Amino acid sequence: MATQAASEALKKLSVTDAPGAGDKAEGSNGAKAEAGADHDDDSDDDADEGGAAPEAGGAKKKKKKKKSKSKKKKPTAQTDPPRVEVSQLFPNKTYPKGEEVEYKDDNLFRTTNEEKRHLDYVNNDKTSDFRQAAEVHRQVRQWAQKNIKPGQTLTEIAEGIEDGVRALTGHQGLEEGDALKAGMGFPTGLSINHCAAHYTPNAGNKMVLQKGDVMKVDFGVHVNGSIVDSAFTMAFEPQFDNLLAAVKDATNTGVREAGIDVRVGDVGAAIQEVMESYEVEINGTTYPVKSIRNLNGHTILPYSIHGTKSVPIVKSSDQTKMEEGDTFAIETFGSTGNGYVHEDMETSHYSLVADAPNVPLRLSSAKSLLSVITKQFGTLPFCRRYLDRLGQEKYLLGLNNLVSNGLVEAYPPLVDRPNSYTAQYEHTILLRPTVKEVISRGDDY
Repeated sequence: MATQAASEALKKLSVTDAPGAGDKAEGSNGAKAEAGADHDDDSDDDADEGGAAPEAGGAKKKKKKKKSKSKKKKPTAQTDPPRVEVSQLFPNKTYPKGEEVEYKDDNLFRTTNEEKRHLDYVNNDKTSDFRQAAEVHRQVRQWAQKNIKPGQTLTEIAEGIEDGVRALTGHQGLEEGDALKAGMGFPTGLSINHCAAHYTPNAGNKMVLQKGDVMKVDFGVHVNGSIVDSAFTMAFEPQFDNLLAAVKDATNTGVREAGIDVRVGDVGAAIQEVMESYEVEINGTTYPVKSIRNLNGHTILPYSIHGTKSVPIVKSSDQTKMEEGDTFAIETFGSTGNGYVHEDMETSHYSLVADAPNVPLRLSSAKSLLSVITKQFGTLPFCRRYLDRLGQEKYLLGLNNLVSNGLVEAYPPLVDRPNSYTAQYEHTILLRPTVKEVISRGDDY
């Protein structure tokens, strides 16, 4: 999610059609896992044929047949659409690691240092939460990449992604506090063409994805407040390939340059140099690809998608250092337009302000809505569709009142000039004591 200012185990999972009654789950090696059944062997109890003398009266004693106990089949593969909790696919709760990269130069000692390895062990539960969230993100986004097609509505696309995340985390988020345990880290952004970020459809939105569109897909997954923030761009015409390649290359450059004791301004300079080495020809006109200078990467804190540090995507004099234990969302945006965004269009994204002052609210609808937001989302971002899903009605007046009183922050869509095209790629990285882990890395990007 923008701010202004896979693993081997995954390869072993196959995607199958959602099984019906009596279907067999097929693993990646082609072997079929069938529901087992315990059958008691009655052969010792049965008399050999013709070997037993009849009882008095000539009647044989009938044996009671024991019922076989059928074992419940455990899922071994993800379904299509994804609906199997990842905790069932990894029953020992050992989730795939992201891409681990050793630190360089003065920090190379960290890889084998006993003290740093002990700190890594102490943080294992938190790291496991991130890995679980990342695995959910990978499985849902890879399904989305295969299934998103022109002609679909943005509402259909967003709900498909969000239904997958909630199913795979095992938290539907309808009961009070359930969404705070695990689920969506922030709403699914589906920003098209000149809109770079923070667009998701509100109720009644009829927008349809077109073949000539460039759509940024940005969504977050959290487990116990550990948020994985990752984004990709989809286009359906080859003329946009260079735009997407520029941004993907720039993001990977930012990921590569990031590390403990690295200054964020230096990361921004490296990103800009790579991004702006590309150009793209669209409809016969050649455009330079520009870094969007007022969009940044950012740190991620527990239950807070935007932390206290920013990572520019252009050359900057910012001397802020990345530190051990930081979690960063490294995201870059490229544009064929001005390379600068402003707020426009209808707002859909909101979040509770964590350190907001105690403001007396006169509007009763604002008071009740604030209670719902606090109990259901805490400081996690939400959108209007999430309030609709909880059965909230006629809440817009109260929501606007909370925004005007500084209790809730609104995140309007961010756009470059009309008729331009923008693209985005993003990864979450953990600066662990021993290694840098690109927690959201997958086979796709």
